[in-house]
Amino acid sequence: MRQINKKFLIISLSVGVVLTGCKKDFLDVNQDPNRVTDDNVTAELIFPNAAEADGAVSVAGSRANGAGAKTTMQFAQDWVGYMSSNGDFARDNTETSYNIDFTFADNLFQTRYGILFDFHQAQVKGLAAGDTAVAAASMILSAKMWQELVDLFGNIPYSQAFDVQQTTRPAYDDAQAIYSDLQKKLDSAITYFGQPVASAFKKVDIVNGGDAGLWIKLANTIKLRLLIRQSEVSGFDPSSEIAKINSNGGVLGAGETVSVNPGYVNDVNKQSPFYANYGFTPTGVIATSSTNANDYIINILTTNNDPRIARFFTDVSGNYVGNTYGDEPGNLNPGNKSSYFGPALIGSPAQNQWIMTSFESLFLKAEAIARGWMPGDAQTAYNEAVMESFVWTGVPDPNTEAINYLTNNPTADWANAGATPLEQAKFIAFQKYIANTGLDPAESYADQRRLNFLPAGYISVNPSRVANTLPLRLLYPQSEYTTNSDNVLKEGTIDPFSTKIFWEP
Repeated sequence: MRQINKKFLIISLSVGVVLTGCKKDFLDVNQDPNRVTDDNVTAELIFPNAAEADGAVSVAGSRANGAGAKTTMQFAQDWVGYMSSNGDFARDNTETSYNIDFTFADNLFQTRYGILFDFHQAQVKGLAAGDTAVAAASMILSAKMWQELVDLFGNIPYSQAFDVQQTTRPAYDDAQAIYSDLQKKLDSAITYFGQPVASAFKKVDIVNGGDAGLWIKLANTIKLRLLIRQSEVSGFDPSSEIAKINSNGGVLGAGETVSVNPGYVNDVNKQSPFYANYGFTPTGVIATSSTNANDYIINILTTNNDPRIARFFTDVSGNYVGNTYGDEPGNLNPGNKSSYFGPALIGSPAQNQWIMTSFESLFLKAEAIARGWMPGDAQTAYNEAVMESFVWTGVPDPNTEAINYLTNNPTADWANAGATPLEQAKFIAFQKYIANTGLDPAESYADQRRLNFLPAGYISVNPSRVANTLPLRLLYPQSEYTTNSDNVLKEGTIDPFSTKIFWEP
């Protein structure tokens, strides 16, 4: 947690220098408006930076790492079969063997806590200034990130994470208790958005442009995702939370993708994050020369004659070519003979950076209906989710193509969805997995651990792999053992293949 406390310390020291470097009567009449103080760093200044960073780290790493930097979620892209290294580079033995260590997720952990600290500051300052909208938006986006951290690490510092006045070594909270508290925070955020939105927030809202209705739907979608994640927990009852979602406007629908864009342009460190990592540099050079399509997802898309393949990837002389994850470089295709990323993923350096896609929300809703949690027809909801994916990815004549796909593809035809809620949930999850190709590997990684629905073939072929299954979680980072050792050691010995997150069956 050291990085977070440094931020607070810098602000505190800046304020201290101002207050001790001048006489009081001088300060009263000549405050320097260009000097950074805790008073002039407002919630409206903090929120846009945090929101942009939230979108960036979800799939494309932190902008602080620079354009083209390796994404902190690259391991998930590879593990679930979306991406793979090509034959031009040495194999990453740590990632492909699943023999992860305490340094494996250090950057991921610290970067997210840094962003969460900014959201916390925006919330506190927003409420103090009476801007409930900026506070609510910060609560909603932070809830999404808190869930993602819990899904990767389990118990984590939460309630004391930013109580820097009381402790620099925050205790770890129970993961399930964090999930419950996130539901309450989202309820509060929805209540705040029931009030008039301040003009100051509308000017800095680079996510939803001050649209309270979209913010409420995003909050409801995150609430539903928290519930869906717990579907396999014995005795779990989502009814009270589902009732709140239904009564407060429901989840994001068709055409309601939530994304962030502060004004991305084709310039160094100003491109849209995913494009900067997987597209092209401002001079037209490929951004990542080491990563291409995984042959696992290529085989799924080609076998099913899925027209989205041309939107997710580029062809090589008329064919789509992937690489086998974990294989020897000498057995792999070089980068120039492997499929790179297509226009649905890297359409423009100025493209919006997605935070929650419309189709992912609809797939969550379809599973909730299939499980009997929400009213409606599961097949209809599922078909709508698939169709929305075709629209979102830019398939020509998407409705016709989607109907053809749903009718003629056995893995997509609802007639093969099964009779039980669990069978239908796995059926839906597989199509959500395909729709999320390259877009949300964290969701696919969580779904696989929750439902174990993927067909064989995605596991690394590295002969030094330590397991034939994906790790169930990540290890706590080395930085925690260095700076917060008393508390992280209380969590005991963590084994990535046997120490489960509370929602894992």
